[in-house]
Amino acid sequence: MKIDVIGDIHGCFQEFEELTTKLGYSWESGIPLHNDRKLAFVGDLTDRGPKSLKVISTVYQLVVQAKKAFYVPGNHCNKLYRFFIGNKVQTTHGLETTVAEFEALSKKEQDSIRNQFIELYDAAPLYENLDGGKLVIAHAGIREDYIGRNDKKVKTFVLYGDITGKNNPDGTPERRDWAKHYNGSSWIVYGHTPVREPRRVNHTLNIDTGCVFGGSLTALRYPEMETVSVPSTMPLFEEKFREIR
Repeated sequence: MKIDVIGDIHGCFQEFEELTTKLGYSWESGIPLHNDRKLAFVGDLTDRGPKSLKVISTVYQLVVQAKKAFYVPGNHCNKLYRFFIGNKVQTTHGLETTVAEFEALSKKEQDSIRNQFIELYDAAPLYENLDGGKLVIAHAGIREDYIGRNDKKVKTFVLYGDITGKNNPDGTPERRDWAKHYNGSSWIVYGHTPVREPRRVNHTLNIDTGCVFGGSLTALRYPEMETVSVPSTMPLFEEKFREIR
């Protein structure tokens, strides 16, 4: 099984196109396809970046229609899903950019993209357990003892990480460094917390290199365990890159 796992895209469609092209995918059909490899997405497809809806449409075609990719949802995906099904959510922390794109569409286009995302999200597992359990893809990571479970505790962990219940000075949730204590044999590939370089700890790899904050968009090539990145076109916000302690 040959898979290229892509970090948090957050609406950075241009970088997504560049990265997949660099990885050897062809866009001739309108979506990135490869002869013997598949893409996988760690979630947070949307928010903050300029082309969130184009990312949704492409990933929907890849995952749901062509069945040529894997997708697990992130916390931003979860919030957008709740917005689309009519729940009351605050359009902050990046969701406002996706909503602005959405509201600029015609009613017909709105219905189409809403239905696509709901179908994509509804069909998605909380995390993907691939290659006979050798590779696990989860948005914010997953503890070894949670693999195989799908309860509320696991859902919170894979969407938000190992949160303490306290907040950082900027209002984001404080998170523990679960990867330091991970000693499983499965490779856990995740995103969620922006880091300047891909972060390997034990058998875990964080590939969210903060594309939307001016870093880069990164993919992990599996089973080669090589990372490939393209630079972001977005302005750099150094303060958004945070090491977990």
